[in-house]
Amino acid sequence: MKYVAALAAAVAVGLSVATAASASAPSWTSLLPPLTPNPSLWLSGLQPHPAAPQPTPAIRATTVSLYEHTASPPILHEQGCAAGRENRSGIGILDFGQPAYHRGHYGTNLFSGRFAANWKITEAMLAYASGYAACLASPSASITLARGTSNYHPDLPSAYKAGRARAWARETDKLAILLQAQGLSAHVASAAGDDAEPAWDPSFHDTHDFFRGFGSMRTGQTLYDYGSLDGGIGVVWSAKQALYVSGGMRESQVLPEIYSRAMAREWAELATVAQNRYRQSVRFAGVLTQVSPGCGCSLGPSAAHRVLRRELADLGADGTPVPAGGSNMGSY
Repeated sequence: MKYVAALAAAVAVGLSVATAASASAPSWTSLLPPLTPNPSLWLSGLQPHPAAPQPTPAIRATTVSLYEHTASPPILHEQGCAAGRENRSGIGILDFGQPAYHRGHYGTNLFSGRFAANWKITEAMLAYASGYAACLASPSASITLARGTSNYHPDLPSAYKAGRARAWARETDKLAILLQAQGLSAHVASAAGDDAEPAWDPSFHDTHDFFRGFGSMRTGQTLYDYGSLDGGIGVVWSAKQALYVSGGMRESQVLPEIYSRAMAREWAELATVAQNRYRQSVRFAGVLTQVSPGCGCSLGPSAAHRVLRRELADLGADGTPVPAGGSNMGSY
C-alpha cells in the first residue's frame, strides 16, 4: 500500500504545479490509469491483445473440373485462383480434349478446336497451380491436378508413344518437378487423366496402348480414368478391359462418371466381378458429376457418392472403398 500512496502523492504534486503554471491548461487526469490497491491489474491492461481471429474457411472436398478451350497461362492462372479462393481440395481435372499430333508435337485438340502442344499444356497447368496457391483461403487445402485428355478418336501416329515419354507421362512428371522447384508442391500435386469411354474405342486398342505407354514410364504419378462404362461390362468392353483402366494397371485409378443410378449400378457390377472373378479391386478415387445451373443431367456429388455406395452394398462389393470427395465437371 505504501507504494500506491507514494504514487498518488506524486501525481498530486504534479497536478498542483501544472495548475499554477497555466490555469487554462486542460485537465489530463482522465488520461491516467485509475489507482488501485493492486497495480498489476491496470498494468496488465497495457499488454497487447490479439484481434479476434477470423474463422478458417471450410475446405470444399468437391473440386471443379473443366473442359478447356484454351491453354493460355493468364486464363489458367485465374481458374486456379478461383479454385483457391473457394478452398477447393481433392482431385481437379483439366480436360484439354482429343489426343492429337501436329508438326512433330504430341498434344491435344482443345474444345475450341485449336491444337495445344503438350509443353504448352504444362505451362498452362503450372499457371493454374500458381494461381491456386496464391489465392488459397486455407493453408491446409491442397489439390491433385490431373492433365486430362480422352480416348475420343485419337489423331496420333502412336497412342503408346502419346502415353509414354513423348507426351503424357513425361509432361506429368515434368509438372511435378516444376511444382517442387517453385515451392508449390505443398498445395498442388501432378497427375494425369483420361476420359476413357468404351463407345469411343470399341476395340480398346488405342485406350490400352495409351495407358500401357503411360505405365511404362514408372513415374509414380496416377492416371485417372474419369469416363463411363457405356451400358456396363460386356456391352462394349469386357470386365477385364474396364478393370485395366480403373485399377488393374498399377498406375490407374478411377473417378467414375456417376450421373445417374444406372451408371452407379454399372460401376458396382464391375467392382463385384473384379472382386469375385479376378481377386482385384476397382480403385475408386471419388466420383465425377456434371451438375450445372438449369441442367438436370447429373446427380449431385453427395447423392452420387450415396448411390454408388448403396449399389456396391446391394451387390456384395461394399468392401470396395469409395473415398469421400470428387469433382464436378464444368466448362471454361
